[in-house]
Amino acid sequence: MLRMRVPALLVLLFCFRGRAGPSPHFLQQPEDLVVLLGEEARLPCALGAYWGLVQWTKSGLALGGQRDLPGWSRYWISGNAANGQHDLHIRPVELEDEASYECQATQAGLRSRPAQLHVLVPPEAPQVLGGPSVSLVAGVPANLTCRSRGDARPTPELLWFRDGVLLDGATFHQTLLKEGTPGSVESTLTLTPFSHDDGATFVCRARSQALPTGRDTAITLSLQYPPEVTLSASPHTVQEGEKVIFLCQATAQPPVTGYRWAKGGSPVLGARGPRLEVVADASFLTEPVSCEVSNAVGSANRSTALDVLFGPILQAKPEPVSVDVGEDASFSCAWRGNPLPRVTWTRRGGAQVLGSGATLRLPSVGPEDAGDYVCRAEAGLSGLRGGAAEARLTVNAPPVVTALHSAPAFLRGPARLQCLVFASPAPDAVVWSWDEGFLEAGSQGRFLVETFPAPESRGGLGPGLISVLHISGTQESDFSRSFNCSARNRLGEGGAQASLGRRDLLPTVRIVAGVAAATTTLLMVITGVALCCWRHSKASASFSEQKNLMRIPGSSDGSSSRGPEEEETGSREDRGPIVHTDHSDLVLEEEGTLETKDPTNGYYKVRGVSPPASPDSRVTSFQWKSPGISNLP
Repeated sequence: MLRMRVPALLVLLFCFRGRAGPSPHFLQQPEDLVVLLGEEARLPCALGAYWGLVQWTKSGLALGGQRDLPGWSRYWISGNAANGQHDLHIRPVELEDEASYECQATQAGLRSRPAQLHVLVPPEAPQVLGGPSVSLVAGVPANLTCRSRGDARPTPELLWFRDGVLLDGATFHQTLLKEGTPGSVESTLTLTPFSHDDGATFVCRARSQALPTGRDTAITLSLQYPPEVTLSASPHTVQEGEKVIFLCQATAQPPVTGYRWAKGGSPVLGARGPRLEVVADASFLTEPVSCEVSNAVGSANRSTALDVLFGPILQAKPEPVSVDVGEDASFSCAWRGNPLPRVTWTRRGGAQVLGSGATLRLPSVGPEDAGDYVCRAEAGLSGLRGGAAEARLTVNAPPVVTALHSAPAFLRGPARLQCLVFASPAPDAVVWSWDEGFLEAGSQGRFLVETFPAPESRGGLGPGLISVLHISGTQESDFSRSFNCSARNRLGEGGAQASLGRRDLLPTVRIVAGVAAATTTLLMVITGVALCCWRHSKASASFSEQKNLMRIPGSSDGSSSRGPEEEETGSREDRGPIVHTDHSDLVLEEEGTLETKDPTNGYYKVRGVSPPASPDSRVTSFQWKSPGISNLP
């Protein structure tokens, strides 16, 4: 059983590893390289998803896997190995280094394409026979011979110049050594000098791929010569708006007869003599100033361009781009400035730098990439202003539909559902659908659809639309079903679901009624308490008056010199007897008066305790009774 599981586990492990990440691959491979003898050669190699052994081979010979490549003193490997960078360096390059090189990921079985290293040997300065001063007779044909040794690789070409001008008509000759390798080369220039060639300079230049600028050897003719000119500018490096003075100096035989100034090939009007003063601007960087000096023999011309410092100037602004989703998009812009401005790309409103240089490439764009992109140029020198230009990326994609919030509705009342649609190209239609039907525009039964432009657009996603579904006389089923808002264009369809919330009237009524009942009850309680306090104070005052009427003090004038408390707390001898026999009618009359004058209309009852039969008995207490209220003082 275990043997049967092992292959299955291996297969699962292989699948898991396949899903865990990408397989090892080359991010950068070496390419053919041409390098000069004695300089440094660098062959790049970068690997992705690989952290194993990496080695280089030279014409099939392994150099080793260590970074310092022991045994190869002029060879080493550089770069961050953890990031997969394994560049091969050779310094100084010798002729024996010319070979084919490969970068190999041993454990992954990967080999880069072979890169051929070519070692060039620049030519030495050529030799002009009879130089450096060649004596020629004016009007007599003569040959000027220039020779270069054959150890340069590749074989150089020999060119003749006079006063910086390339001369035609030279004859080229090459000799070969016995081994078949190139030997020396010669170039012969035939000319007929004239009197104005006195002092003229001829240059033989040995030039090859190893030294494109070449090496020169000059000779001078002992004849009459045209002017030799030097042109200087002070200052040579200036900012825009500053003054510059050009000075043109010349030696000639015979003497100089005139000066001619030009800028960018166009004559400078009014300029005469060896001195020219100008105000520098950006054009002086690309349009050099030239000075032409003449004498009776001929003329000579020299030119120079100023190093004018100026801020970025937009030469080509980025153009809007519209692509389908999944396609690549690119923007380009061109700026000029001195120093060269630093060009970066960002999205409008963002600070993240997306790229640098004149071109921004966006692979496999999606809807989230839509928007405005800014090409920004920063001046390379402080004090100079920068610049910016922007263009919009429109990503054509299926519509993006979002259901907007809708207010709850009452049963049998009106309702409204909304959705927001962004699409480029514009959608063919926006459709609302539900269980038993759909509607694009207009009305159908209880349903009505309106569509109008959105007040705001989302950059790069195309124009926005708002579609509204109106429902009149909502039903129970409207609150349980889902409504779908969908839109379609040539790239696909998008949609969103919306549901209708319900608002009930009954809970609101109950809450209002409960609050009203609680408020009424509270007011009744407050009113009752206040009324009780008020009536209690009135009854107490009436009771005090009754006591004064019922008590007859012993004095003949019927008054008492002590207060009510003193009368109740005093001794029997100090109080006057209450006579019921002679004054019973008064007491009854007073009692009737109390009952008649009751301010509570009978709500509170005052009942005296029945008096004893004896004439000496007294009224000792009263009882106050109130329905529902007890323990009153």
